Amino acid sequence: MKILVTCPPMLGMIDSFRPLFEKYNAEITIPNVVQTLSVAELVQLVPHHDGWIIGDDPATREVFVAGKAGQLKAAVKWGIGVDNVDFEACKELEIPITNTPNMFGAEVADIAMGYIVALARETFQIDDGVRRGQWSKPRGISLAGKSVALVGYGDIGKSAARRMLAAEMKVIAYDPVAPDSADLPTVERADWPNQVEKVDFIVATCSLTPSSRHMINAEVLAKAKPGVRVINVGRGPVIDEPALEAALQSGQVYSAALDVFEVEPLPMDSYLRTHSRCIFGSHNASNTTDAVTRTSKIAIAKLMAFLGRE
Repeated sequence: MKILVTCPPMLGMIDSFRPLFEKYNAEITIPNVVQTLSVAELVQLVPHHDGWIIGDDPATREVFVAGKAGQLKAAVKWGIGVDNVDFEACKELEIPITNTPNMFGAEVADIAMGYIVALARETFQIDDGVRRGQWSKPRGISLAGKSVALVGYGDIGKSAARRMLAAEMKVIAYDPVAPDSADLPTVERADWPNQVEKVDFIVATCSLTPSSRHMINAEVLAKAKPGVRVINVGRGPVIDEPALEAALQSGQVYSAALDVFEVEPLPMDSYLRTHSRCIFGSHNASNTTDAVTRTSKIAIAKLMAFLGRE
């Protein structure tokens, strides 16, 4: 039995999981993946495998049709985001598939909170200055009493809210479907983008859906409080990047911290690279040893169950 793994965090620890694959008498294929493989590459690879553990690759109908014509019998999307996977095609082709929900809300929330602190106190600029022989002392802002527009109130959003409240911040959560949480009674709920003009931070933790694509756009940023700080640990296309670039240029957005982008890796010619008050991640907020281990073990178990190897 052959298994294709295309998830970079899992591939980064693949030696840890070899014994588990061997237990199931499964041979693994480890392609060279920076962030994702292309459709053309997947069409060539997927049909030669019984199972596929998917990263953020374009798992399109074309790829699954090719897989079905070959030996693909089942797939698991590693992690929580599923916007890159055509589940409807899998249903029609009778390819069992699932994801691994609620795996790393705490880890991504840690990164979101780290970005809030970094943007508030400009620690990244201090670090850069000290490295270049300077001794700059930018005047930051305190977190206590500041307001956050938290876009997305699922597992990640709720975990982030707990950290924000511990910092004595006010949290306004935006999510049309996520329920309230009994342990977060002080979190206010609102319809997007109501009250965005009152907040000091906009933090996106939501998944990508047709309704969330570009929900942080030119109109919203123009309505926001001047000098707002923007953070995205959800999905890149939640933010209209040209609109964010324009708002950074004008000063309407004071600074931004982005773990995800509309195009990944971030193109070398992106204006964002030139802005001194931007912090960048590499779509890596969930990548801790602990989170990768538990998510990968669950993904392998789910895939093997589909393949009758429980």
